[in-house]
Amino acid sequence: MSRIGRMPIAIPAEVTVDIAENNQVTVKGPKGSLERVFAPEMEITVEGAEVIVKRPNDQKRMKALHGLTRTLIANMITGVTEGYKKELEIVGVGMRASKSGNKLTLNLGFSHPVEMEDPEGVEATVDGEKIIVSGIDKEKVGQYAANIRDKKRPEPYKGKGIRYANEHVRRKVGKAGK
Repeated sequence: MSRIGRMPIAIPAEVTVDIAENNQVTVKGPKGSLERVFAPEMEITVEGAEVIVKRPNDQKRMKALHGLTRTLIANMITGVTEGYKKELEIVGVGMRASKSGNKLTLNLGFSHPVEMEDPEGVEATVDGEKIIVSGIDKEKVGQYAANIRDKKRPEPYKGKGIRYANEHVRRKVGKAGK
């Protein structure tokens, strides 16, 4: 049995979980609401203040879906109560970020500024050399942070570029001189 899949998910007092037909799960909380359709084979039930996910058989696909379904529902509940955030750092001389409305403008040493628009449900804020991406959907927050990082990845010689706050950039030795 899946160790992750068989664990019940506790529902906090301020959160409501509704399960409609075709395994459409709606989670509403103080920060907003999230909705997602899961595999129809999974059996999702609300018992008291817990969500329980069961699988029909022990096929490899069902085992994989069991843990995935449970984790995604747990992430939805965490998102509507606490929310998610990712921090990015800009390292390098002349590299800056600025925010106006829902548009993030990055000056990364290119001949033009790179403009990115915040996706729905995700907000980016600029604090000096840091960009903080926050929202209630873990998947969208992570994807937007990855898209920002992709505009100028950290290079291995001087470490310049955009990196996650906790990321370690592996450095290389430069060209040996005479």
